[in-house]
Amino acid sequence: MQTAFPHLFEALQIRGKRLKNRIMSTGHDTCLPTDNLVNDKLIAYQRDRAAGGVGLIVLQVAGVHDSARYTSHVLMATDDACIDGYRQLAEACHAHGTVVLSQLFHPGREIMESADGLLAVAYSASSVPNRRFRVVARATDQPMIDDIVQGYASAARRLHQAGLDGVEVVASHGYLPAQFLNPRVNLRSDGYNGELEQRLRFLREVLAAVRAATDEQFIIGLRISADERDSQGLSEDESLAAAVALQGQLDYLHIVAGTSASLGGAVHIVPPMAIEPAYLARAAGTFKQQLAIPLFVTGRINQPQEAELILARGQADVCGMTRALICDPLMPNKTERGQVEDVRACIACNQACIGHFHRGLAISCIQRPETGRELQYGQLTPTTKPKRILIAGGGPAGMKAAAVAAARGHQVTLYEAGPQLGGQVLLAQLLPRRSEFGGASTNLQREMALAGVEVVRNTRVDRALVERERPDLVIAATGATPYWPAFERSGELQVVDAWQVLRNEVKLGRSVLVIDWRCDWIGPGIAERLVREGHQVQLAVNGTHCGENLPLYVRDQLAGELHRLGIPITPYARLYGSDDNTVYLQHTASGEPMIFEGIDTLVLCMGHQPEDSLASELAGLVEVRRVGDCLAPRTAEEAIHDGLTVAWSL
Repeated sequence: MQTAFPHLFEALQIRGKRLKNRIMSTGHDTCLPTDNLVNDKLIAYQRDRAAGGVGLIVLQVAGVHDSARYTSHVLMATDDACIDGYRQLAEACHAHGTVVLSQLFHPGREIMESADGLLAVAYSASSVPNRRFRVVARATDQPMIDDIVQGYASAARRLHQAGLDGVEVVASHGYLPAQFLNPRVNLRSDGYNGELEQRLRFLREVLAAVRAATDEQFIIGLRISADERDSQGLSEDESLAAAVALQGQLDYLHIVAGTSASLGGAVHIVPPMAIEPAYLARAAGTFKQQLAIPLFVTGRINQPQEAELILARGQADVCGMTRALICDPLMPNKTERGQVEDVRACIACNQACIGHFHRGLAISCIQRPETGRELQYGQLTPTTKPKRILIAGGGPAGMKAAAVAAARGHQVTLYEAGPQLGGQVLLAQLLPRRSEFGGASTNLQREMALAGVEVVRNTRVDRALVERERPDLVIAATGATPYWPAFERSGELQVVDAWQVLRNEVKLGRSVLVIDWRCDWIGPGIAERLVREGHQVQLAVNGTHCGENLPLYVRDQLAGELHRLGIPITPYARLYGSDDNTVYLQHTASGEPMIFEGIDTLVLCMGHQPEDSLASELAGLVEVRRVGDCLAPRTAEEAIHDGLTVAWSL
């Protein structure tokens, strides 16, 4: 079969194993395991990606030592009890021709949490504090180093015994091997510190022990940050020198960026949509030129076109496309068949993938809530009783309900009151560096088209329309409108809401105060947009900090941008009142007033209220199900999930 992606679908041999294409699902925590072991949920999740055509799956980290428990739900390979689960997982993926590796992991000082809430004892090359988690590590002594090295070997032996094809030793993101490698963290005075070769001693011992514990057919790779993007982290030159020195012990090198040790460096662990797509291609090319082994690269490669270009340029041999596969497990098969327009493209919102992980929740995707719920929604069930379904509202909730209901065999017509589908997605994409969010609407429209949904625009659903069409069921997806809270108001101060700003419906004054109740991306986005348009802007948030409800890496990237723009941020702020040119806020902890003078315009980013009149209008006429913001104003994730669950129940 000819393909428009000849490099992406070229096979690659590594130690006798054949990757059928150059697409990799990289190691990423899913929060699916229970009791630190592989379970049916994790097997179903990875089987879905294997069935979708991915060439290589690298499983999430497997702890190699009891001190490697950086979260309460990490997989552990420290006991033979792990073997059976890994064997079942490997067999499930091998059945679809996918090569399966597992990451081998020790975080060193990068400890996020413990199972019982007590602070863990963290071990590192030296007792150098971690700035992000505020962990002061204990320096490992020689017996413990030997024990950890043996832990890597024992874990590899178990994974080999389980039938996996190899392992990837994690030296990226400032984890333990990188802590030995980094001269600003490794302050030892023994044979593990000094020049590069001494700082590589720990990694060399690990790699040698892993090889000795397995066999010559077992793949051993290494993941390292090409640049830790931190003043105290590894530079590109340091990482490259280490990679060149170690390549004789490796079957491949996998580069990423960033470090877990600092807020700014951690943004690159899962770079949000504000980061340029495929932004590590240049660094990959630099490493590729210096290495004689295959080079893998990961870093916001969301589209097959981006991966094909990297491979065609000779910058890498394999592309990590993890979030693309979370969003659409069938992406490889669709692409190979020439159905690129059918691929549901990741928008790098980070909300339900890494965002769920940071809350200890199972992985999912706002665009594809089936992800992480494969045992419940993995196989679409055709309906045995087709219905005529009318959907009111073409936002994310309505579109997802329409696509799933039609795919199950119902006759579905979706009505949208305006000329465009998308709902609030149409506004979200107008914020700075959020244009990619519009892809959520594009993807849902494609899903509807493929499922055979009839779409009628510029038509508002009312009782007369329903009486005329006589559907069996109406799904109300009528959305929400901006919420204006009651507050004491006098004088002539201009007060507007975020929607009016984004739609360019108002002309704003020079000095603007943005008041943000949601603590999400709307308030900061409005503030950034207005500063870039020349306004003098202050941001007040009704929370402990800006972006309190955002995924961590989105929040921290956004906080850095607001700081660069010089936007003052006031936390703990509740709107109280306004007059001609003064806004009065109340500190939510102390109750004391906070007064902002010289304000020309107050912009309200205060959340939303449901637009729910249709259900009352249709009372007694037809069954109505509510989805999305008309049920309760939340986010796109809940709206799309509502659409799935309602359509699944019909």
